[in-house]
Amino acid sequence: MSKAIKAEFRKFFTTRLWWGMLIAIVAAGAALAALFALLFTSGTVMGEGRPGLPTTDAELARTTFTSGIAVGYLLTLAIGVMTVGAEYRHKTITATFLAEPKRSVVMAAKTILLLVVGAMYGFASLVASVATGATILSSRGHEPFADATIWRTLALSLLVLGLWSLIGLGVGILIPNQVAALLIAVGVAWIVEPIIGAVLPLSDVGAAIAPYLPSQATNATLDVQNVGFGGPVANQLTWWGGALVLTGYAVVMALIGTVRTVRSDIS
Repeated sequence: MSKAIKAEFRKFFTTRLWWGMLIAIVAAGAALAALFALLFTSGTVMGEGRPGLPTTDAELARTTFTSGIAVGYLLTLAIGVMTVGAEYRHKTITATFLAEPKRSVVMAAKTILLLVVGAMYGFASLVASVATGATILSSRGHEPFADATIWRTLALSLLVLGLWSLIGLGVGILIPNQVAALLIAVGVAWIVEPIIGAVLPLSDVGAAIAPYLPSQATNATLDVQNVGFGGPVANQLTWWGGALVLTGYAVVMALIGTVRTVRSDIS
């Protein structure tokens, strides 16, 4: 098992993908934190009582510090897809399973890799966003660390990115064509599913379903207000409820991918 894990880490860190993604996620975290901090402290937004906008320093800090997570989880989702998709594309998956005949061991190693990589990218993104956001908030008279819930949100951000990478792993296995898998995964996660989540609260039945969508569960985990076309989602999950739902998606996708990989004919 340890050899399989080392092999997966070696595959990942000997390509240019890892540092390219690292630069992107750090830049996105810093830029979006600066944008949200400046926007919400501009004097024309904060305190106006508009639905879904932060009204306290704690809410402002959580929103600012996690503003880059939406981009971050798309990048880790893409990494999850490419972790196995690249092997199918470049025909290295056969060599991988010849080196380690137990496919379940290979999939377990990939799962560990993605959780670690997701946490690593999450930490880098949070360092950039917190440093940038806290500086701007402090300079404008706001307390960047108003209560302990902020630290909980920062810790859960690491979990969120790791779980989204596992969702990507499942997608990459279910759709062996890497390009198609990337387009479908990013398109659904970034465009289709958020739109559905915003529309569903307009009906009573939809309002009961919306909180269990992946993006809505992500916002709930981070304790950030979900907003639809009808205003803030009234029945948003608790932070731990959102974490459980998102974990469920990741576990199901990873298990489906593992079962399919173990049983399918690769060559």
